[in-house]
Amino acid sequence: MNPNDIQLETDRLILRLPRIEDFDAYAQMHADEDASRHIGGVLLRAPAWRKFLQMPGAWMVQGYAMFSVVEKASGRWLGQAGPWQPEGWPGTEVGWAFHPSAWGKGYATEAAAAAIDWAFANLGWTEVIHSIDPGNVASQALARRLGSSNRGAGRLPPPFEDVAIDIWGQTREQWSARREGARA
Repeated sequence: MNPNDIQLETDRLILRLPRIEDFDAYAQMHADEDASRHIGGVLLRAPAWRKFLQMPGAWMVQGYAMFSVVEKASGRWLGQAGPWQPEGWPGTEVGWAFHPSAWGKGYATEAAAAAIDWAFANLGWTEVIHSIDPGNVASQALARRLGSSNRGAGRLPPPFEDVAIDIWGQTREQWSARREGARA
């Protein structure tokens, strides 16, 4: 399957591969102190550009990465969510980062749930994790809404080995049982 053909849709969102037109909003997100606090800190445009290219590169090399999350009604880039597993990562992650203008509207929950469904259906994963800064209360709440639980302290690979994270997660079976229960 050609990664460029992959697109997910929810009631309000389109999840697709990153495109050049996403970059301005992506750079704004990384320039915002609150939005970037738990994803590596504030970045100027040039370093944000290099970081932006990680996701399309991972799509081409690994066949998966975080999706760009776009609001259906407006076409506005809201953030990114999806599978992520760089070399040395502590597990098969579905992560997220959203522009402040998208906060508090349920977009992250909707996008992350679609991404988890896709990862389990297409990548053969047996679990998903979320690497969350212990101070990131919003992401902890999102992980709980998704049905994940805190498994304790984790460790990222160098050069991030000193970044404090907790590993949140759940198995494929836990996810499936929760999704089936919600449909019943």
